[in-house]
Amino acid sequence: MTHRPLLRRLAVVAAAAAVALPALAACSTGSTSEKQDAAKPTTEVDADAFPVTVESSLGVAEIAEEPERVVTIDYVDADAVLSLGVVPIAMQKVVWGGTEAGSTVWFDEALAEIDGAEAPATLDMTDGVPVDEIITMAPDLVVGTGGALTPADFKKLTNAGIPVVGYPGAPWFTLWRDTVELVGQSLGRSTRATEVIAETEGAIEDARTEHPQLEGASVAYAYLNPADTSTIGFYNAEENRPKLLAELGIETPAIVSEVVPEDVFYQTISSERAADIDADALLTDVESEAEIETITADPLYSQIPAIAGGHLYAEVDHTIALPMSAPSPLSIPYAMEHFVPKVAAAIDGAGA
Repeated sequence: MTHRPLLRRLAVVAAAAAVALPALAACSTGSTSEKQDAAKPTTEVDADAFPVTVESSLGVAEIAEEPERVVTIDYVDADAVLSLGVVPIAMQKVVWGGTEAGSTVWFDEALAEIDGAEAPATLDMTDGVPVDEIITMAPDLVVGTGGALTPADFKKLTNAGIPVVGYPGAPWFTLWRDTVELVGQSLGRSTRATEVIAETEGAIEDARTEHPQLEGASVAYAYLNPADTSTIGFYNAEENRPKLLAELGIETPAIVSEVVPEDVFYQTISSERAADIDADALLTDVESEAEIETITADPLYSQIPAIAGGHLYAEVDHTIALPMSAPSPLSIPYAMEHFVPKVAAAIDGAGA
């Protein structure tokens, strides 16, 4: 799931009711107009794994036997399923930070290691979850642990006889470990899920050791809008971006907890409070180098101490930024290699 596209999607939902780069030649993404055959899993199920009951905030999934045709809804769901050796037959199309085929470089790399595996069909989620399209694909499991699934989606899929695994708490607050554990339970591969979590934690620990300046540093992950510099946005300290930073030893500035309610994913403050953002570094995503120039030259944004002191890290490459909003066993190693060194540089004062 999420980043600028998610913020736009949440805005659409709120209005109705109430967040880089080349595709690998080895993989081509299928079309949902073609019925996908399920690839043979590369891992075995645990003994006595089925039947299993999986609970989520949306309801209960009764899974009688090993699922063979799995559809994933959120970005992390697809990565988690593939990390356990199962290829989904369909997944959400990745637009922001994805490849030309609607996948990601880390998903494609993992898929290429499975002999004969075809790329999943992609689901256009511009207008929400395409429930009717999913039903026609005859899946025996739908996984949506992130937040895109609505209660109505869950009910319609369940009424069609399809087990659905939703998010364990509030939407958009599911952490990558929770997703892996739920997917492991649903696929009968909890043992492998435990191994995958340990391997991913190892990648995080390696990055933490390689960049000691991360330990105890105060870093704010913000959204700065060059088109409207009157506000500064912050992600909840329990959201994926700050939580992944915390695993690296980084602390969230006090102002974030002050202005973002516990049950709110994202909140803005007036840019008049720019000088109050006391952090060793500030991170944000931008669309171009020109936006960085706009941000650093703005009379209000430039009062943020981290910007004034050269501690801003503004990522232009969406492929590098995406793993922070959608951390998974496949994307986290990519982030540790490409994103984290730039965070360390910003802490050191070598920011954008």
